[in-house]
Amino acid sequence: MMQRVLLLSVLLLGVTLQVEAQLSPGDLAKAHSQLEGMSNCTQCHVLGQKVSNDKCLECHKELKKRIDSRSGYHYSKEVRGKECAECHSDHHGKNFDMVHLDKDAFNHKLTGYELTGAHQKTDCRECHKPDFIQSSELKKKNNTFLGLDQKCQICHEDYHQSTLSTNDCAQCHNTEKFAPAEKFNHDKTDFALLGKHKTVECIDCHQKETRNGADFQRFAGVAFSNCSSCHEDVHLNSLLNNCKECHIEESFSKLARNVRFNHSRTDFPLKGKHKQLDCFKCHNPDATPLTVFEDRAGTEATNCAICHEDVHENKFGNKCAECHNEDSFRFREGSMDNFNHNLTGFELLGKHVAVDCRQCHTERLTDPLEHNACASCHTDYHEGQFAEANRPAPDCAQCHVVEGFDMTLYTLEDHNKTEFKLEGAHSATPCFECHLQNNKWNFANIGEKCVDCHEDIHKGYLSTEFYPSQTCQKCHLSSSWKDNQFDHSQTGYPLQGAHAKQSCAACHDKDERYPRIHFDEVTPTCTNCHDNVHDRQFEKNGVTSCEECHVFDNWEPSRFDHDKTAFKLDGEHQNVECSGCHKETEVDGKMIVQYKFNSFECADCHQ
Repeated sequence: MMQRVLLLSVLLLGVTLQVEAQLSPGDLAKAHSQLEGMSNCTQCHVLGQKVSNDKCLECHKELKKRIDSRSGYHYSKEVRGKECAECHSDHHGKNFDMVHLDKDAFNHKLTGYELTGAHQKTDCRECHKPDFIQSSELKKKNNTFLGLDQKCQICHEDYHQSTLSTNDCAQCHNTEKFAPAEKFNHDKTDFALLGKHKTVECIDCHQKETRNGADFQRFAGVAFSNCSSCHEDVHLNSLLNNCKECHIEESFSKLARNVRFNHSRTDFPLKGKHKQLDCFKCHNPDATPLTVFEDRAGTEATNCAICHEDVHENKFGNKCAECHNEDSFRFREGSMDNFNHNLTGFELLGKHVAVDCRQCHTERLTDPLEHNACASCHTDYHEGQFAEANRPAPDCAQCHVVEGFDMTLYTLEDHNKTEFKLEGAHSATPCFECHLQNNKWNFANIGEKCVDCHEDIHKGYLSTEFYPSQTCQKCHLSSSWKDNQFDHSQTGYPLQGAHAKQSCAACHDKDERYPRIHFDEVTPTCTNCHDNVHDRQFEKNGVTSCEECHVFDNWEPSRFDHDKTAFKLDGEHQNVECSGCHKETEVDGKMIVQYKFNSFECADCHQ
């Protein structure tokens, strides 16, 4: 009896082994060895079909996550859309290499990180090793190439020890070599290099030291608020230790073109023409650094005769400031001997205050001058434009003030009493925009129609039926050029929905044939303005009629009825998202969503 049982067991074991041998083409690789056995086939295979990508990605979740985020090698153009089994086959024995990675031929650019410079010569495992992987789960995997961050500090030690304002090494360094930092531009720092600083070695300012037990060169935190942070003050602070007020980076012995020394901190503040003098016009240029500029100490600002010759030979005393100031010797605060011009009946105001006496008093200063009208001294700049029949031109004072010829008393209300009232944007337009032509002011006979001042940019680009006799008011308002009252329904194409919210230029744009915005020859076809994202799928007789599915209010296909197509939706198909069937595909080198199908067999979608 025992022999019969043993014989039966042997026969059953043989049958089982024979069945397994027929179903399995060989042993699984070591990585999948835990899936050996007929009961595990459906872990990778769909019954009666080949290996499923979805099942592969159920286990390889880290790859699925990258593919879903559209990143990494497995989402690259060369790999996307392939079956996993095309590259990673199995059942070739436990020692079979399922990856087949040719490191020399591998295009690292497909991973989203192109290898350049020294990285091209680095062995893969110098970077792809567990020490650099951030994810604890990925660290457990053998020979994985996933989980490596692209930041430089992941693989390289931070030589700067987090002292710089940015951790982006690529702002200064390239992948060819760490030093010198070819991309670093000192001019973009708070201390741009000028003059002699350009030729100074970096180490002269950025000292090397040992920090945290490692070599370190200080680039941040170097004091530079004043020159004395690095340079010795040879003046021993006698000039208040602000070197840049006088010196420049080209040379210590060469002073700035416009010395910025604040002379007001001394007892002699510089005013007027004194500001323009070279320092050594007053100071001894041969003085030592310790005595320079000290030779005028104690000089009173009101004692002009110390430096200047008294051309009046002391006839008016030595109080020059009673008539003169630092702006000009010829300029007087009032007049000689503090003459009060108001006593003449002609008070000096505005621009008249700065006029030299001899500009008006060409003979003796005491000779009386006609001064009842501006024209007594000034010529009529407008050359009689405001003169009327049998009446002389009005006096300048009706419009102008003595503070300046450009200032005017002529108001908007005054202008609106003329034949051309200022309305809308015209009321905010400065006078010179209309009245200054060819560097000459003109106020008479300058035109009243829009085209007298404005260029007709529509000439040749817009049918005259919409603006007869160049009448701009048919469309435009004086409040703004962009505002218009044009009724688009006159064109036979009324604006509806989103079209009513667009600017004219959105449809009537410039192109090679029309250097200006054109309004003629615009075809009211959707694809004339909008991209045909469906390519030619819905084209009929060479035209795609978007309005069969879409409306003007939004892009949603609210008019589309799937039941009117060759494939009516019923059953579970009614609950399927559009993207479940209509997927993105490449046609003639560009990606479009496929809506037209040549076959509707179930097997076309369901496998």
